Amino acid sequence: MNKNFDIKHWLSLSLVTGVGSKTLRALLTAYESPGAVLRASVSELRRHVSETVASAITSEDRSAAVAAALKWQAEDGNMILTMADSEYPQQLLETADPPPLLYARGNLTLLQQPLVAIVGSRSASPVGVRNTEIFARALSDAGCGVVSGLAQGVDTAAHRGALLGAGSTVAVVGTGMDIVYPRANRTLAAEISQQGLLLSEFALGTKPLASNFPRRNRIISGLSRACLVVEAALKSGSLITANLAAEQGREVFAVPGSINAPLHRGCHQLIKQGAKLAENVNDILEELSLTPVTPSPATEEQRYEENRTVGMQQADSEVIVYINYQPTSIDDIAARSGVAVDALMPALLELEVGGKIVALAGGSYQRV
Repeated sequence: MNKNFDIKHWLSLSLVTGVGSKTLRALLTAYESPGAVLRASVSELRRHVSETVASAITSEDRSAAVAAALKWQAEDGNMILTMADSEYPQQLLETADPPPLLYARGNLTLLQQPLVAIVGSRSASPVGVRNTEIFARALSDAGCGVVSGLAQGVDTAAHRGALLGAGSTVAVVGTGMDIVYPRANRTLAAEISQQGLLLSEFALGTKPLASNFPRRNRIISGLSRACLVVEAALKSGSLITANLAAEQGREVFAVPGSINAPLHRGCHQLIKQGAKLAENVNDILEELSLTPVTPSPATEEQRYEENRTVGMQQADSEVIVYINYQPTSIDDIAARSGVAVDALMPALLELEVGGKIVALAGGSYQRV
C-alpha cells in the first residue's frame, strides 16, 4: 500500500472527535487497518463504539486537519510514526497504552539507544538544577539518551545537560508539535530538534491543556529503561511518571536530600516505596548492566565547588523567598533552598547590606 495513502487513513481516524488511543487500538483490533475502519458503516461500527463516535467516524469532515498534518510531515526533519512502522519504538509499543501515532521532529535513531528518563520539580532549587545537569551529562557521555518533558526546572536542566554530553536528548511534549510550551523554552526546543528529538502524540494545534501532561508522562517512562527523580514534592506530577515507570517494569531511582526540604519529600517517599537511591550516575548504569564510568578523583570536590558557586550566584529574589517575616534560622533557610549554609552566606550578606533582611542573634535572619 502506498505509504502516504496509508498515513492519511491513520491521521483521519486519529483526528475523529471522541477517538482516543484506546478506542483507536480497539478499532484496529476489530478491523485490522484504519482504512477498513473508515469504510465501515455506522451500524457496523456501533458494535465497537458509541453511536456518537460511529457517526463522527463516517460523517465528520477532517480533510483540512489531515492536509495540514501531511504538509507538516513534508517539512525537513518532520515525521509521523504509526504503530505499524518499523521505526516506532519497541520499548513503548510493549506498554499497556502506546499512542497509535507519534509526531516527531529530529533524529529518530535516538530511539534505538538506551534511554533514561529524568523528571522533577518545575520549581527546582539551584542545587537540584545543577545535580540534574550533572546526571544528564554523565548519562549522555555514557551512551544513554535522556528523556524528559520540556517543562521548566528539572526537565529543562535534563535536556541541557544531555545536550552538553556526547549523546543527546528526547523531549516528549504535551502540545501539538507546532506549539512550544512553555514559551521560555522555544530556543531549547529548537536546539533539541536539531541535535535530539521532539515527540508528541497530540495533533497539530493542541494547546497545553492540564489533562495532556499526565498522558505525556506515560510516554516519557515508556520510552525509557529507567526513571530518575531529582527533586519532587509529595504531590508532584513527577511522582506520576515514577509510578507509571514502576507499573511498566522500569527501574526507578531518586536523588536523596534534606529531610526538611519539601522538594525532597517526594524522592524520600519513592525510596521508602522501593525506588533505588541514586548518588551518582554509576548507581543507574550498573543497575541497567551498562558500562560504569570512572570519575576523576577531583569529581566530588568539583561538584561541591560548583554547587557552592550556584549558591553564591543566586539572585536576591531567589534567596529571600526562603526567609520569613519572623526569625528564620540559617539551617531552615538552607533546608528550604537546598543550598549549603556556607554557600548561602554571600547572598545573605548582600540582602542584609541592601536592607532587605536583618541578622539576629543566634544565626537567624528576618525579612524586612
